[in-house]
Amino acid sequence: MSADPETAPCLAILPLLLYIRNPYVLQDLSYAVTAVQIGFRLAKYGRRKPLYSVLDSFLDKVARHPHKPFIIFEKSSYTYREADQESNRLARALSTHAKLKEGDTVALFLGNEPLYVWSWLALAKLGCTAALLNCNIRSKSLLHCFSCCEAKALVVGADLRSAVEEVLPSLRQQGVRVFIFSEECDTEGIESLCDKIQQASDQPLSPHLRANTNLKSPAVYIYTSGTTGLPKAAVINQERVWMATFLQSVAGVRSDDILYLYLPLYHSAGFLMGLCGGIEKGITIILRRKFSASNFWDDCRKHNVTVFQYIGEIMRYLCSTPKKDNERDHKVRLGIGNGIRSDTWAEFLQRFGYIRICECYGATEGNIGFVNYVGKVGAIGKEHFLHKAASPYALIRYDTEKEEAVRDSRGFCIQVPRGETGLLVAKIGVRTPFAGYAKNNQQTEKKRLRDVFVKGDIYFNSGDLLKIDHEGFVYFQDRIGDTFRWKGENVATTEVADHLIMVDCIEEANVYGVKVPGHEGRTGMAAIKLKEGVDFDGQATYQHVKNYLPSYARPRFIRIQVTGTFKQMKGRLAEEGFDPAVITERLLYLDDAKGYIPMTQEIFSAITEGRIRL
Repeated sequence: MSADPETAPCLAILPLLLYIRNPYVLQDLSYAVTAVQIGFRLAKYGRRKPLYSVLDSFLDKVARHPHKPFIIFEKSSYTYREADQESNRLARALSTHAKLKEGDTVALFLGNEPLYVWSWLALAKLGCTAALLNCNIRSKSLLHCFSCCEAKALVVGADLRSAVEEVLPSLRQQGVRVFIFSEECDTEGIESLCDKIQQASDQPLSPHLRANTNLKSPAVYIYTSGTTGLPKAAVINQERVWMATFLQSVAGVRSDDILYLYLPLYHSAGFLMGLCGGIEKGITIILRRKFSASNFWDDCRKHNVTVFQYIGEIMRYLCSTPKKDNERDHKVRLGIGNGIRSDTWAEFLQRFGYIRICECYGATEGNIGFVNYVGKVGAIGKEHFLHKAASPYALIRYDTEKEEAVRDSRGFCIQVPRGETGLLVAKIGVRTPFAGYAKNNQQTEKKRLRDVFVKGDIYFNSGDLLKIDHEGFVYFQDRIGDTFRWKGENVATTEVADHLIMVDCIEEANVYGVKVPGHEGRTGMAAIKLKEGVDFDGQATYQHVKNYLPSYARPRFIRIQVTGTFKQMKGRLAEEGFDPAVITERLLYLDDAKGYIPMTQEIFSAITEGRIRL
């Protein structure tokens, strides 16, 4: 049946009209198809008894291509079958010696290495939940993170022995079994694990060991600094693991890709989107202990890397390296991550050739996320009607001075129009739950915003100020509350302040983040009040923050105030920054080699001009 001659021209120009109305119609359609496919797959996995988990996906890959390289680390390569066998041995060793059973929690305290992957696979095979501890934390923070997930045992990397020995008396008092990846250990209370692994069988474990696992069962605990206090354990259930894993499908990762992974496995980006996403695709993962700007492109060429993960700082570091003739000589086609600034994004593409950048946004514990599937420079995501229908969200007016949402005469929040900045909130419901934090009802409740648009509704408070333009692109503006982000890590100002007031000379401490030209996020600064009649002890302060805080959380600048410090002053303090020409009070700068030294105009100029990199 032929088209009416009068309607044929109209049909011919329809695609053009659609394109003029929405230049991104093809990308929107592709995203919609992928989202629907993901929804069907997740529903299918959830109906299976027992649950089809990421572990089952891994075992399918072992059966499908046992000899395909899975993890390449330094000079070693491990196939999917070898990874399966190694994790079987470890699972049997832990089952025998730690007496683990389904539902138990075990904390992992390791850096990036294959043993981290084997450990998680082993625990999953036993039906246990893994608590992924940040390997940079020490002392009080380490004990807190361990305790709040009620772990039965702690598995430790050999290089972190001293950090565990520091808190060992408290762990022993709690009856915690501590295992270290070593052939032997002479420290009472720490048991060697490598010798036990060697004696164990590598035969498959029975699926019945995890028969009661379902989509809502806790899969891992991942720690986030959040807005206040010590790190909190975000409960990541099996459903959330799958949702994060599918990001690689949205980004366009293929089964023949090779992923370069150097982000910490204790974070959601490295573990969920990187490792678990790679398992779902059945790809080869090049695992590094840490990021190295000088080795990045050499590694990519050596291993034929096609996909890498990033955080904003990583891209800036790469753009800051000396230029080379062969820097476009690579096979990298896709980067997945978050936090890249517009100028860095453009410079990266201009310098290293066309690489598709898939910028995304989301919080570890949150129920909302965005993906910039179009590749629009500067945007963290793009709105899509299917996404909004499945996960209702809004940007609401927020008073940065009072630090609270603005409400109308009826007591409800006010949605901002397009183009204006607002606080992102996402509705909490059956399809968009917020599991909260383990053993921390107070902080869980703080993330819930009630009576937002109607009486009785509950929304997740993201703590982020965003803006959505008239094309539906989403842009990050700033964070709110007592937190800042630096070096890809969220830093809780309250925790830093609590450590500072433990220094003998400091009576009060007010910690906040300040912007630094040419750097992503904010670095830490503290306005302090000294105890009466006491001078500032720079050496003692430096030693304390060095011993108790990871490098990214240490205040880079200290401002000594004569009057008391108050929370409502934080906005003004942050605006004044660290310019000695603006601040008349005594100002100090943390020099990594010398400790806290007087802040000068020369140092300020060197930092703002990029001659000193923080």
